[in-house]
Parts: sequence; C-alpha cells; structure tokens
Amino acid sequence: MKLTVLCDNNTYIDQYYLGEPALCFYIEDENRKILLDAGYSSVFKKNAALMNLDLNQLTDIVISHGHNDHTRGLKYLLPSLKKDVTLTVHPHAFKPKYDGEEYIGAPFSKDEILSLVKYRESFDPVSITSRLIFLGQIPRKTDFEAKNPIGCEVVDGERKPDFLIDDSALVYKSDKGLFVITGCSHSGICNIIEYAKEVCGEDRIIGCIGGFHIFDDEEQIRKTLDYFCSNNIQKLYPCHCVSLKAKCEFMKALNVEEVGVGLKIEVV
Repeated sequence: MKLTVLCDNNTYIDQYYLGEPALCFYIEDENRKILLDAGYSSVFKKNAALMNLDLNQLTDIVISHGHNDHTRGLKYLLPSLKKDVTLTVHPHAFKPKYDGEEYIGAPFSKDEILSLVKYRESFDPVSITSRLIFLGQIPRKTDFEAKNPIGCEVVDGERKPDFLIDDSALVYKSDKGLFVITGCSHSGICNIIEYAKEVCGEDRIIGCIGGFHIFDDEEQIRKTLDYFCSNNIQKLYPCHCVSLKAKCEFMKALNVEEVGVGLKIEVV
C-alpha cells in the first residue's frame, strides 16, 4: 500500500504545496486508487496536480465522517468524475450537521450523492481491497474518549446532539501487522485501534496516521500515550487535529514522524 498526504494543516519547508485545516489522503493498493476524505476546498486537487496524480483515475472514495473539513472538497471533485467511482461511508455521514446555526456538514445530501457516484453505506466493516478495510461504526469502550457531542445532526427532521457515530477509519492488514488510517478519530483513536485489532484478528500495530482529535485534555493525552506504549506502536504519524502539546508528549516515548502535504508512506 502507498499513501500520499494531499491535504493537511501542515506543509513542509521548501515544498510548495498548499495546506488548510482539513485532511485528504491518496491511497494506492492492488488495482485500486482511493481517496480518504476530500478536505475543505479544492486544495487537494491542486496538490494532486503538482504531484502528477490523476484523480480522474480514482476507483474509490472513502469518507471518514461527515464534517465539512473532510467532505466539502467533494463539490470540487464529484461532478467531474466518472460515475463508476464507489463512495463508501457510514450511514449517518451525509446527515445535516450544525454547530449552532453554522452548517458544518457535507456539501451534498445522500440523494444528491446517489446521482454522482456508486454509493455504499455500512455500519459494518467493508473490504476496499483484500487488505484494506473500512471499519464502519466504531464501538466506544474507553472512558476518556468521545465523551462530548460536537454540535448537532438532523435525524428524521429533528436536531439531536452529534456524537459523530459516523466517525470511522481504514485499516491495512500487512504481513507485519496493522497500519491504521484515520480522519479525525472522533470515535477515539484507541477505540479505533482496538476495533481494527478485533476485525482483523491481529494485535500487532505497525503504524497509525491521521487526526486523533486530541488537544489539551491532560487525562486523554496521558491515557492515550499509555495505550500507544502498551501496544508497542512502531511509528506514529499524528496530524490535522492533534495539538502541539499532545505531539510533544507522544514524542517523549514514541517514534513520531512529522506529517505534511506531500508525505509518502509505503507499507508492505
């Protein structure tokens, strides 16, 4: 599997790509070309062009959850794509989402998406390739993650607190262990890894990249670090929604890599 960061909050010195507070990964595995999330604007498309990546060749799009910093870029992509692209998502991802009166959800409704791509929604894990799995709905078992709602979602015409049950992730099954790929980890990065282990029947974690939704909550930072250490994660790539404070704490005990637009990772 090959992964390229097309959009992130961070950009590298002397590499003239564009960044924004959003996320988009381009993944190649077997004969599939996959986009995980689409950022907030057309930044990911501009970066892909600079990297000579042809997004017209995409076979799959996976949406980690329905917030606009992961979905709004779809409006710059989907109208120009072939309709045989498969979009995989949790069933709640395209429900309207609000923070107060501000709309923070996806730019398309489910009905609109159905006219643009092959649409596949699932609460359960779904295989994207023989080794790459969309995890579906993540069970929430830890006592320090995913505790508070973010705004509200509209379900059957009624606004309800949004606990982001649509938040999911990808896991790649390497012969050496699992590599976990997240969007924002609203469901909890430790919950995600635990479920990936359960789904794949594998306890070895060789790496993890993505947003972990960890900021300045000292208990969450400490317990997450303890979890990472107890699982002997070989390499960590925190990005997007991870504070500097959290990254610094992780770096004291773990092999942490800087993430920025243009980063390329290969997992075998």
